[in-house]
Amino acid sequence: MLRYIVKRLLQMIPILLGVSIVIFLVFSLAPGDIVDNMGVNSHMSAAKAAQLRHLYHLDQSKPMQYLNWLKNALTGNFGYSLDYREPVSVVIKNYIWNSFALSFAAFIAAILIAIPIGIISATKQYSIFDSVFTVIALVGISIPAFFTGLLLIKWLCVDLKLFPVSGMTTSGSNATGIKRIGDIAYHMFLPFVVLTFESVASLMRYMRTSMLEVIRQDYIVTARAKGLKESVVIYKHALKNSLIPVITILGMWIPGLFCGAIITEQIFSWPGIGRVALQAVSHRDYELLMGFNMLIAILTLLGNLVADIAYAIVDPRIRLEE
Repeated sequence: MLRYIVKRLLQMIPILLGVSIVIFLVFSLAPGDIVDNMGVNSHMSAAKAAQLRHLYHLDQSKPMQYLNWLKNALTGNFGYSLDYREPVSVVIKNYIWNSFALSFAAFIAAILIAIPIGIISATKQYSIFDSVFTVIALVGISIPAFFTGLLLIKWLCVDLKLFPVSGMTTSGSNATGIKRIGDIAYHMFLPFVVLTFESVASLMRYMRTSMLEVIRQDYIVTARAKGLKESVVIYKHALKNSLIPVITILGMWIPGLFCGAIITEQIFSWPGIGRVALQAVSHRDYELLMGFNMLIAILTLLGNLVADIAYAIVDPRIRLEE
């Protein structure tokens, strides 16, 4: 197992190098840079703009810019965000944990809700329970997050005034300890509901489909023929194998835990890294976007590795090649 993990980690190096080249090429094809954006907002003189470009190596050729970025990235320096006036690593560190708190809460809630519902829907196929949650899942998959978020803001914030419209904490609040945690949870509730609803809608369908496929296998029929209790058949024999496709989905969700839900964070003005990345696009802060996208690439590869390891744990028939 250890050799396999080390081998996969080493294989990530050339993949990340290729990803960094592609990302840099995409941003290099975009017109203008952050100095152009700053000039529009502040009527910056041409001499000052040229000075800034020289200071941050923006006047160099694209290959030289990439080599400078790569050299710095290998030492942990992912550049400097002119928009935030801070190193990219500091900006990401300041906002990524806000995204993680929101996404992780929704992730755990989705697993706890969707997997049991998927199992029950599969074992009681075509029942009223199955029909109701099938409709709920289709609604959740069909309605985009921004529409759900705006509806909740209209009903619960504007009309009923039960929750704050935006932000992470109450403006001007100096609360600490338990009161601060409660204030954050109060502001987090609506974006949490939006993310959980979307995640549950898709995950329960995957779980239901996978469980239906497994319980029709011959070994499940044999287990029932032996006279085993239905709960033993489902939760001991069928559940592990039905989780394999779900593990794939959960592995793909790992990058989202750290990289934020861009649309949801923007709607609720949640100060997460997803919202920061969206603003970086409009501000042409390509240094920040490079660091953000490389973080997504790293987490995606790690998510695939975690999923592969989980396969071997869940299904003993799967062996990791060393």
